[in-house]
Amino acid sequence: MLKFDPMQLPEAAESLRQEVRTFIHDNRDLIGRPNSDFSTGHDPEFSARLGERGWIGMTWPKAFGGGERTFFERYVVTEELLAAGAPVSAHWIADRQSGPLLLRFGSEAQKSRYLPDITRGQSFFSIGMSEPNTGSDLASVRTTAIREGDSWRINGTKLWSTDAHRNHFIIALVRTEPGSERHAGLSQLIVDLRNDGAVVRPIRNIGGGEDFNEIVFEDVVVPLDRVVGEPGNGWQQVTSELAYERSGPERFLSAFRVLVAFARAAGADARPEEAAMIGRAAAHLMTLRRMSISVAGMLEEGMSPDVEAALVKALGNDFEKLLPEMVRLALPDGALSDPAWAEFRRCYSDTLLLSPSFTLRGGTREILRGVIARGLGLR
Repeated sequence: MLKFDPMQLPEAAESLRQEVRTFIHDNRDLIGRPNSDFSTGHDPEFSARLGERGWIGMTWPKAFGGGERTFFERYVVTEELLAAGAPVSAHWIADRQSGPLLLRFGSEAQKSRYLPDITRGQSFFSIGMSEPNTGSDLASVRTTAIREGDSWRINGTKLWSTDAHRNHFIIALVRTEPGSERHAGLSQLIVDLRNDGAVVRPIRNIGGGEDFNEIVFEDVVVPLDRVVGEPGNGWQQVTSELAYERSGPERFLSAFRVLVAFARAAGADARPEEAAMIGRAAAHLMTLRRMSISVAGMLEEGMSPDVEAALVKALGNDFEKLLPEMVRLALPDGALSDPAWAEFRRCYSDTLLLSPSFTLRGGTREILRGVIARGLGLR
């Protein structure tokens, strides 16, 4: 049964909003070309400044550099950064899911080793789940890690790992039990992308950027203590991790700057069809936002809203793909050559080129619908 209880952001969270806006204004020199898609804008300096404010690892224990703040407060910071188009890609995955994964399943030594640097905005992580020739069937991974004495020897390939060519570590899902199939025998290992010998190959996208990567492990050896949690528990850990990845405002704000630029260009005297489109898009956004805040409330209460998170991502991705088309149909004649619409034209072209990736990240539509169907008892 799906559960999206109404949630109101607490006063402490809302009072933080102006602080974030002031921070963004004071650091606008680092924002440059704003884009609300979280995978763009890899800027270690911006991440370090954010870490100085205590806005990375906000909900984590203070013993590991965290702020012990609420998921609601973290939600506000995330929302404001994305709405402003801030360059958050460097620390994003470490803050959103690698850190929480280590907090829940990692050893005390791993927490002490990795988490404080993440909260300072000095250590960046990638995800090693998907592989070539497996589509979205995560349970069919074939990358292996064989135990040899006090080490693991890794062989295989990971694909679509965001920012692996720039980040420090990757947590890879691998088979540690020879002959195992599907959900059994999987484990997660931490690999040092700069020192362990993995070969990282950036994948150029149609916009000319390099965000996704292919990572080849050929006899890559890592210490035994780099396994996260218990060997063989990888599937349970990965599925819990994906709830963090799928439920945040980044799942419906990736195209937000397009709507903002359109509304500003249309102005107070927007034509009826322009005003109607803005209202329709705003209604979508408000609904998705309420659902996402509800999931933040569930996380605050220590729940595991896997199905609800999958639904937020599925509907959010549908909206992100739909929004550019909604905008296109409402454009006035000659807008794309009108100087008054120059900022819109930039945002629109950026989003069109990035949009094919929106439905790859965190699970395709088909996988998400399968998660939702199972959660509803339909399969």
